Amino acid sequence: MSATDDIPSGQGSPPADSPTAYQEVQRSPEFAALRRRWRRFIFTLSAVFLVWFLVYVLLAAYATGFMNTTIGGSNITVGLIFGLLQFVSTFVIATVYVRYADKHLDPEAERLRLLVEEKL
Repeated sequence: MSATDDIPSGQGSPPADSPTAYQEVQRSPEFAALRRRWRRFIFTLSAVFLVWFLVYVLLAAYATGFMNTTIGGSNITVGLIFGLLQFVSTFVIATVYVRYADKHLDPEAERLRLLVEEKL
């Protein structure tokens, strides 16, 4: 008795040569366009953030006089402000991504999800 004897006919894995609903959607031009749009946005934002972070690190390492400049006669320095702006930029990037995804990615992803559910 094999493991497939317990599975009623019509259920179980599809034959190896026919793609699943997920594979069909993954191969579709709509899915490819969605992935391209997502990658272009993510890679651009990641590059901007990494450049901003690299500038901060390089200034901290090689422009110590500039980074130690006090602002307004207090103990607040340019380096401290730049460091705090790293946190601010992280939250800004997250907010920008959520807005972009809500407007440009999620509607198409939802449509593809419904397409998969129809095929199941």
